[in-house]
Amino acid sequence: MNLSGEDRHNSSAVARRDIRDLTLDELESAAAEAGERPYRGRQIAHWLWRKGAESFDVMQDLPAALRTALAERFTLAPANVAAVRRASDGTCKLLLRLADGEAIETVIIPAGDRTTLCISSQAGCAMGCEFCATARMGLHRNLTAAEIAAQVFAARRELNPGAQLTNYVFMGMGEPLANYPRLLGALTAMTAPWGMAISPRRITVSTVGIVPMMEKLLAELPVNLAVSLHATTDEARDRIAPINRRYPLAELIRACRRLPLKARSRITFEYVMLAGVNDTIDDARRLVKLLAPLRAKVNLIFFNPFAGSDLERSPRAAVEAFQAVLHRGNLTATIRESRGLDIAAACGQLYAEQHLPQDAGARDHERRAAQLGIQD
Repeated sequence: MNLSGEDRHNSSAVARRDIRDLTLDELESAAAEAGERPYRGRQIAHWLWRKGAESFDVMQDLPAALRTALAERFTLAPANVAAVRRASDGTCKLLLRLADGEAIETVIIPAGDRTTLCISSQAGCAMGCEFCATARMGLHRNLTAAEIAAQVFAARRELNPGAQLTNYVFMGMGEPLANYPRLLGALTAMTAPWGMAISPRRITVSTVGIVPMMEKLLAELPVNLAVSLHATTDEARDRIAPINRRYPLAELIRACRRLPLKARSRITFEYVMLAGVNDTIDDARRLVKLLAPLRAKVNLIFFNPFAGSDLERSPRAAVEAFQAVLHRGNLTATIRESRGLDIAAACGQLYAEQHLPQDAGARDHERRAAQLGIQD
């Protein structure tokens, strides 16, 4: 039987799962199978999710026999930080090396009294969005729940003294809802009282529009949802976000109307402004009509350059004119300023750097950065 890369990865890990992939019930069962009382499962969870333990040896309030049994059955592999890049605006990008040698990027974004972590859910991505560098990698594999959650601990180690993460956005590498079971496992560990106990209101999951999974996610966890829209016609969206060929705009908007939103909650629609593609006044007027039935807000995002792309960002004047039309249509619309451009950490730029042809990415980035008046 021929196995895909992900199947080979998963089959090789069957004997020894990462213990952070386990739910609380499974941790309690593991403790019981080792001859201990189930309450030991909560102690293990405390070490994993509150103290960020990276080995079983540090769990000193557990019996030595239990620690040995856990080490024989499970792994506890940290996400190793292979490289750290810091931008002039305070943004910090981490290149993380996973246990099988795969690499992902995660980004720390400080802004005022907020520090947001941009989390990856896959190594690469299969969605093929034209405005996103990660799409150039293709999909290497899904991340496990443990690998998703490990990004939080890796980021915490890089924070300045006294700083702490306040918000979490699944807007890094990959399409979160295409890796739904592992995403749900990570979100459960992040939000559960036995886990990190992060408020779901501080977590936003972004999707390019995997319609069947959107309602499922919000029915299971009251996190915030952001939909990557980026176009107002099927013709344009088919080109820049190919998932539209499977779930066209009308179907996507109908699904958004069915979402079980909490009181005062709104769906965020992300809209990357692409010169000559989706940034006309007519596009803005269509967007007003498209979103009128919804409790919605719109984030207008400058396109950020990356190696190999021929797309160009819309001029600021065009973005502001677009925003004005949305405001006149009673839509809340904000312009999201690019962060981390000088280290290729801005929206749409994540691409685990070891996959770039030698020097080619740097040359292209330098050329495009110079066009924007950006200096490394």
